Amino acid sequence: MSKKTAGMMLTLMGGLCWGLSGCMGQYMFSVLGMDSKWLVPIRLGLAGVLMLIYCFIRYGKQTIAPWKNRMECIELLIYGLPGVAVCQFTYFLTIQLSTASFGTIMQDLSPVFIMIVMCIKKRKRPELIQVTAIILALVGVTLVSSHGDLANLGAQSTAIIVGAISGFCVMIYNVVPVHLINKYPISIMQAWSFAMGGVFLGLVFRSWNIHYVPDIRGIIGIIFVIVVGNILAFTLYMKGVSYIGPEKSILYGFSEPLVAAIVGIAFFKNPFTFADVIGFICIFLMLFLITKANAKAA
Repeated sequence: MSKKTAGMMLTLMGGLCWGLSGCMGQYMFSVLGMDSKWLVPIRLGLAGVLMLIYCFIRYGKQTIAPWKNRMECIELLIYGLPGVAVCQFTYFLTIQLSTASFGTIMQDLSPVFIMIVMCIKKRKRPELIQVTAIILALVGVTLVSSHGDLANLGAQSTAIIVGAISGFCVMIYNVVPVHLINKYPISIMQAWSFAMGGVFLGLVFRSWNIHYVPDIRGIIGIIFVIVVGNILAFTLYMKGVSYIGPEKSILYGFSEPLVAAIVGIAFFKNPFTFADVIGFICIFLMLFLITKANAKAA
């Protein structure tokens, strides 16, 4: 299998895992009464501990190597905190405020942020195809968040803002660690980012003061989002990024909102109108145009 094909498959599977994890998050928030401020620190912290144990067993001293280089240390901190940790919290908070399908579609705004960063970095204006992609993204998000009725936008305003932050953070962990993912195993980066994120968010939200005791359904849900949504999803997706780059990976990661939408309609009876269909099409076209523009630039 070529690296291009492998990268495509890995990012597709990573998106699939994220979509399923988001739906499980919606179930825990809407049915079990969990709070994202309680769930996400525990999710990240436990995933970090498990992966660090794995990395020390498999890679030994290489596991702590990024901390011995000043620039790599800075990259890892940026990747792990504003990248992975804040992304994970804002993603689940968006789901808590709305639905899993909306949370995932907001994350898919990340190519717009990647494109803007690349334009600034290269000091050039966006091309027509890129401007068209931005317009499609705005139209798509408006349709999906309002379900065709603009009066619904006010009720979704907080979810829209938090979701946009989530998409921005996706850009961070796609763009920042290019050097790291080429030098170190993905699992080492994931282990440290999860562990740092769990500690950081736990301290910020003082999660120990949130009195919630999960039942057996909650425990199964937590295990699911840790294994599928953290360990599998991030590892598969970031490995795909290392093969085909962040721009193309974003396109194949579109499996995430599709899975979330299908599961949400089937199990949670989430609203899905004709306007939502058009909105999804707009987002997909946006991803396609940005990928095409990147291929042309390359």
